[in-house]
Amino acid sequence: MGKDYYNTLGVNKSASQDEIKKAFRKKAHEYHPDKTGGDEAKFKEVNEAYQVLGNSQKKSQYDQFGSTFDQAQAGGGFANGFSGFTNGFSSGGVKVDFDDLGEMFGGIGDIFGFSGGSKNKRRQSGSDIQVALTIEFSEAVFGVEKEISLQKHIVCDHCDGNLAEPGTKIETCKTCNGTGRVTKIQRTILGNMQMQAVCDACSGEGKTYAQKCKKCHGSGIIMDNSKIKIKIPAGIDNNEVIRVSGHGEAGERGAQAGDLYIKINVRKSDKFKRDGYDIRSSIFISFAQAAMGDKINVETIDGDVKLKIPAGTQSSTIFKLRGKGISRLRSSGRGDHFVEVKVKIPDSLNRKQKQLLKELNL
Repeated sequence: MGKDYYNTLGVNKSASQDEIKKAFRKKAHEYHPDKTGGDEAKFKEVNEAYQVLGNSQKKSQYDQFGSTFDQAQAGGGFANGFSGFTNGFSSGGVKVDFDDLGEMFGGIGDIFGFSGGSKNKRRQSGSDIQVALTIEFSEAVFGVEKEISLQKHIVCDHCDGNLAEPGTKIETCKTCNGTGRVTKIQRTILGNMQMQAVCDACSGEGKTYAQKCKKCHGSGIIMDNSKIKIKIPAGIDNNEVIRVSGHGEAGERGAQAGDLYIKINVRKSDKFKRDGYDIRSSIFISFAQAAMGDKINVETIDGDVKLKIPAGTQSSTIFKLRGKGISRLRSSGRGDHFVEVKVKIPDSLNRKQKQLLKELNL
C-alpha cells in the first residue's frame, strides 16, 4: 500500500506550500533524534514526505499516482526521480533539504555539523535605519526638503565596494570554479551525506583577491557620515513615517542596502489646529459685529481672507472656508478651514451703555 505523505505531515491535500513547510518544520522539531523523546524513524518519514510535497512538481506527480506512488517511483514514473537536490543532500533513502534544515535548527545547535556555517558566510543585506525628524506645522502643510546627516555604513570609497585594493588582481576562485559552493561528504547520525556548502576558500564569493582593500579590509563598507536630502510631501501628519529605499546601512560585499525610515514629528501651531486634512481656528468679534453683521479678516494658511459675518450671529457659530485646509497626501484636493466665531462680551460698561442696552432690550 502506498505511503500517505499528507497524513505523515498532518496536512490536507489542498494545503499550500507555506502550510506544508510549516508542518514539516513542526514535525522535524518534534521527532529529531537528538531531542528528548525524538524518534529517528519518524524523523526520516517526515523528511521523505516533505521532499515530495514540498516540491510542486513532485507533489503533482504524487497526487496523480496516489496509492501506487511507490511502484511508480520504482518504475521510473517520476522523470527525475528524487536525485538532483542542488541545495540539499541524500543518503540511504533519506533526502533532506539543506536550506530548510539550516533555517529550522539554527537556534538549537549544530545538529548535523553544518548549522550556521553557510548562513554566516552569506551576503548580509544592510540593516534598516530609523530616525526621527521634527518639522514645523507650515512645513507639514506645504511640504519641504530637508537634509539629514547620518553616521552609518556606506560603500567603501577606496575600492568602490569591490573588496580589492585598487590595482590588484581579482580572479575566479579555483576551489569552486566561481560558483561559491562546493560538495562535501558529511558524517551524521543518518550516515554519510553529500551536501552543498559555501566554499571556504572564497567565502561564497566565487572570487579571490590578490590583496583585500586596505580601507574596508575586504568588507566593501566603511563607517562614515552621510548627508541625504529628503523630500517631505505636503500634507504629511504627525507620527507618519517616510521610507527611503536603499538609504539604510550598506550591505557587506556588495549586498543590498537597507532602507531608511523617517518618523515625522510636527510641531504644534499656536494659531491653527489640525483635524485630518481640515484646519480649525477661532476668532473673537465684538457684540456690535455679531448683532449688526460685518466683514472681517480671517488668517488662514494661505494668508488673510474676508469672512462675512451675518447680522445676528451667535457666539460659537462655525463658518467653513472651503478648500482652505491641508493638501491631501497621495491624493488631490485640500481639506477645509473651519472658523469658530466667539462673541466678546464687554467686561465693564458705563452708565450710558447700560442704559442703551436696556432700551434695546437685549
